Amino acid sequence: MKKLLLALSATSLITFGAAANAGGNATAGQSAYSTCVGCHGAAGEGGVGPKLAGQSAADIKAKLHKYKAGEQVGPMTSMMAPMAAGLSDADIENIAAYVATL
Repeated sequence: MKKLLLALSATSLITFGAAANAGGNATAGQSAYSTCVGCHGAAGEGGVGPKLAGQSAADIKAKLHKYKAGEQVGPMTSMMAPMAAGLSDADIENIAAYVATL
């Protein structure tokens, strides 16, 4: 039982650490992510848009900054660029922190 509790505690710390290192506020990101759910799914499982779950915060931030700058990222750029255009740098940090927890 002690080993199980230690393993669960370690896993929780690692998960929390990954979210904390993302640089944003995952709670605020969860709220902002509500506009992403229609295409990316509530758990980032994908749908109309690609799967986000399992992607790092750094990857999400890089993509959102490229979309915001109007750069071509992929086939969904025409849909994502307008969505990212209104995001602040803090919004991007927060969304990336939240997506890293999915």
